[in-house]
Amino acid sequence: MSLFSAFRVTVLICVLGLLGACTSKDDLSEPPVPMGNFLLGHSIIVADKAQKGPLSRDASADVWEAALSTAMEARFSRYDGDKYYHIGTHVDAYVLAFPGIPLVASPKSILIITVNVWDDASGEKLTVEPKQLTIFERSEKNTFILGSGLTNSKATQIKNLSNNAARMIQRYLLENPEWFGLPPLPEHLDDVTTTESANN
Repeated sequence: MSLFSAFRVTVLICVLGLLGACTSKDDLSEPPVPMGNFLLGHSIIVADKAQKGPLSRDASADVWEAALSTAMEARFSRYDGDKYYHIGTHVDAYVLAFPGIPLVASPKSILIITVNVWDDASGEKLTVEPKQLTIFERSEKNTFILGSGLTNSKATQIKNLSNNAARMIQRYLLENPEWFGLPPLPEHLDDVTTTESANN
């Protein structure tokens, strides 16, 4: 499915209000999940070609890049392994929901990103194909009925989406433990982890 087609489908679901929002989990307050020899090198965020979806508030590339950089630093600076890895994140598209009409239009906020990972020591690009992730806004407020456009400001939407993007990037990295000198995932856990990533 092309980026345009995938984005059109997610926006349609978003506008119809068929997607619930989960309660945000502050996992940064918990001990970090082991990531082997991981040490964050460069975190490169590029948002200058991000597509703004229909029925979306506007956000500049600078705003997205700053928010995602902050979120990535907060999540990955906790690791002090002995091998540098570089993460490139491209913002493909987004929807920052406008206020809607409760029970009629419950807009949800969405962020679509593409991720690449490099091993600094070898110079090897670990992601054979860029990994695209679709991020839904998880909020401390209940947006199942009202939608995040009615409950959260634009700044809060961007912060929530950026934090969730960093969390989803980490989950993706942990689906490839061999990159970081960790044992491979048990075969029966691969599908579970991938499914959880798609739904959170």
